[in-house]
Amino acid sequence: MADPVSAENSSGDAIARALRAEILAGRLVAGERLVEEALAKRFGVSRIPVREALARLQTEGFVTIVRHRGATVSSSLIHDGRELLQVRRGLEVLAAQLAAEGRGGVVADDISRVADGETDTQTPFHELIATASGNEQLREMLATLNQRVQWSLGHNPETSADDHRAVAIAIRNGAAVQAGYLMDEHLRRDEQFFSAEFDR
Repeated sequence: MADPVSAENSSGDAIARALRAEILAGRLVAGERLVEEALAKRFGVSRIPVREALARLQTEGFVTIVRHRGATVSSSLIHDGRELLQVRRGLEVLAAQLAAEGRGGVVADDISRVADGETDTQTPFHELIATASGNEQLREMLATLNQRVQWSLGHNPETSADDHRAVAIAIRNGAAVQAGYLMDEHLRRDEQFFSAEFDR
């Protein structure tokens, strides 16, 4: 019986989403082979969308494809995740500093709402800061990077809300150095959570 995903959407994107979720949930483990023929049968599709899905997952770091050997779940996922989180932190700190220099820019009202402790902004906090930076290249880089590391992120919701509010206040006040420092501290906690989860 085909996987339910094929009934709604047999595209490579839909198959990639399903496989990514299984990798993140630990149902597909590092080094496990991903056989095109078996996946095509499972999802009720030809091998073409499966190949597209595996290629996409390779670009995201979830899958390793070796010529003549096929695809396997990446064994370097955790190592790559640590490195990507470090890169993300540097870019997020820069975004917070630029956002503070512009006092929130085009999303200043949303930044003020976060600073005042409101949580009903339409845009997730880190996307909001990237937009507030006013740097489109930086925003696009962070969007791509966050898509790659979202599986590794974890946090305490209450602590995060306090962190977000502190960063937003610094941005609203135009305190670039403080905003960068607070963002750095906030993201270091994400990295500590990551280490605690995967070093056990």
